[in-house]
Amino acid sequence: MTEERETVVYVYGIVPSDVETDPEARGVGDPPAEVRAVKHDRIAALVSEVPRDKPLGRPEDLTAHASLLDAAAAEVPVLPLRFGAVVTDEDAVRTELLEANQDDFVAALDELEGKAQYVVKARYVEETILREILESDEQLAQLREAIRGKSEDATRNERIALGEGIGNAIAARREADTKRVADALAGIGAQIAPREPTHEEDAVHLACLVETAKQSDLEEAVDRVARDWSGRAEVRLLGPLAAYDFVVTQRPEA
Repeated sequence: MTEERETVVYVYGIVPSDVETDPEARGVGDPPAEVRAVKHDRIAALVSEVPRDKPLGRPEDLTAHASLLDAAAAEVPVLPLRFGAVVTDEDAVRTELLEANQDDFVAALDELEGKAQYVVKARYVEETILREILESDEQLAQLREAIRGKSEDATRNERIALGEGIGNAIAARREADTKRVADALAGIGAQIAPREPTHEEDAVHLACLVETAKQSDLEEAVDRVARDWSGRAEVRLLGPLAAYDFVVTQRPEA
């Protein structure tokens, strides 16, 4: 009877086989183990060992997973695997993951060569966007005046209507503002993947895949938007990141 291993192999993502791992790099788990590259022909998997009997899912694990992939993406093309991908051992990584999917992985890595993902986030300044909405919608402005100074119980329906009206107005502005940013980024050759808003006052939340050689062009485009929206929305650019929104491989079977 074969004795069950105490550890399994956690897989972060797929990279070209000529990658050099940092001997100081550590991954998920407690304590986190050294990150290695398991290689097969032209591709490799970034892996580390984790205890079989200790579940993953701590915030530290999620952060370690993303940080490792994002650091790698700044240097080489990376196909990220979703959090929680484990296989039994390194032989299984080679045969069941790398060898079995080699052609697809090579093609995807070739597509990502010289590119990285970035995320543009913008959030409206509450006071400014509210004033903008009320100045452009007389009905909402009148509704707000009608409830001013009155109790919440007495104006419950009006307050609900006002909240819904403002929410709809923000959603319409979000759609228009997201299109504006997407069009600006398309002008530098970016592929665009809109994301769902994470906050009711989000103005823009989208991922883009851009040639790393054009990072300065991307930064300039986002800076122009930030200047135009000064006082109206706070704009941030995140990246380079692994291309989660464009090519994420499926979780291998343990």
